[in-house]
Amino acid sequence: MAKAEIRSITRKKYRPHSSREKVLERKNLLERDFSTTTINEKWAADITCIHTLKDGWCYLASVMDLHSKKVVGYSFSRSMTTDLVIRALENAYSVQKPTKGLLLHTDLGSQYTSFEFTQYVQSHGIIQSFSQKGCPYDNACIESFHAI
Repeated sequence: MAKAEIRSITRKKYRPHSSREKVLERKNLLERDFSTTTINEKWAADITCIHTLKDGWCYLASVMDLHSKKVVGYSFSRSMTTDLVIRALENAYSVQKPTKGLLLHTDLGSQYTSFEFTQYVQSHGIIQSFSQKGCPYDNACIESFHAI
């Protein structure tokens, strides 16, 4: 590379800021029990950031069925909003058409704890479960998918 006078392009890694605020504890109904007996029994959802050349940092919200380990819904946007996660869940819900009693496990992100998202989830008969603050192992399936 030195002989050809070429250099690699390095980009600054995105580092989200952690909050030191006290978080309202929410129920962890999944409790790291990722086993299921059928599809549409337990879903996990999360957001990841992806750097693109054209738009810079973008966000991918994914919903994974824990039985098949298949991504059943997703949404992509330039901003990390509640609408992004609602669209991902709408996408999964319209394709899979789950019965009542579906468990949706997420982290404590502001998008997933928002009033709008909670209303959407409750209106569809979905039961919400949350990871503990700062514990990615509680949502390991979707976190490892996003790491790939």
